Amino acid sequence: MLQESGLGIAITGSGAATPTPYLDNQGLAQLVETSDEWIATRTGIRQRHLAGASDSLSGLATAAAKEAIAMAGIAAEDLDLIILATSTADDLFGSASQIGAQLGARQAVAFDLTAACSGFVFGMVTAAQFIRTGVYRNVLLIGADILSRWVDWSDRRTCILFGDGAGAVVMQASECDRFLGFEIRSDGTQNNCLNLNYQGSPKELIDGVAIGQGGYQPITMNGQEVYRFAVKKVPEVIQKALFRANITVDQVDWLLLHQANQRILDAVADRLHIPAEKVISNLANYGNTSAASIPIALDEAVRQGKIKPGDTIAAAGFGAGLTWGAAIFQWGS
Repeated sequence: MLQESGLGIAITGSGAATPTPYLDNQGLAQLVETSDEWIATRTGIRQRHLAGASDSLSGLATAAAKEAIAMAGIAAEDLDLIILATSTADDLFGSASQIGAQLGARQAVAFDLTAACSGFVFGMVTAAQFIRTGVYRNVLLIGADILSRWVDWSDRRTCILFGDGAGAVVMQASECDRFLGFEIRSDGTQNNCLNLNYQGSPKELIDGVAIGQGGYQPITMNGQEVYRFAVKKVPEVIQKALFRANITVDQVDWLLLHQANQRILDAVADRLHIPAEKVISNLANYGNTSAASIPIALDEAVRQGKIKPGDTIAAAGFGAGLTWGAAIFQWGS
């Protein structure tokens, strides 16, 4: 364990995992009144991968984590910390420790972090603080969600959007600092715009003592409000993170946004004057995978050779809470 202060950070490995079964827009049209053209025109999504009844979040997350650890060139036993960014843990008490056990990361402390679609960016910032202070050297950050568990498949406003998956990165202490700046925000006054709420019913235990007992209702969303929020707030938070990183928009090689809607990606890039060829987008094949979307897109671009060592990436997440944030980093050691 390092004790020095002011350590640099490098993002040295990535991995991703998605379920094999997928549902395309033509298939969705058999469930609700919609069409491939309607969905693709409004969202950019063509298909989404969906976890089966026997699939688990911890299984997807472990598979993505193994790829990231291998790319980073370390062993699971070298990990000091595991952060799981998720809103859909297998266990309401948390799934990070179970993932650590499945990996054989015997030295690592593990915990879950919930910030919905902003979770991966919030997780990067959290991991960075542990490394900066010298407490931990090797951190595994996973973004994973199985939102299909909580979708109302008769609601065409939401069921067309979401997919399942996991992505991971390894962040390590380094003499050369690649984590350049960040800005994270939240606004609870807009919480009702995107929800996965607990819904309980009163249950009387004895006379005068009643509790609420139940489960969670499906995802509800005000799409127009979320769109307006994202298009306004995301460019602002990226600009603030760039200012903290002391670099300009022109120095950004890649814009990597939470994969929610192609219209949002296009609008944010336009407001920042970032050309389309610098925008990473893969939501056509995966849909909105919540906290997994940024690391899945990152890993795909790295393995395709699109993102190269030293490239500067402006990443931003936004979603339920409402939460939003940006992190500026360079890929590789």
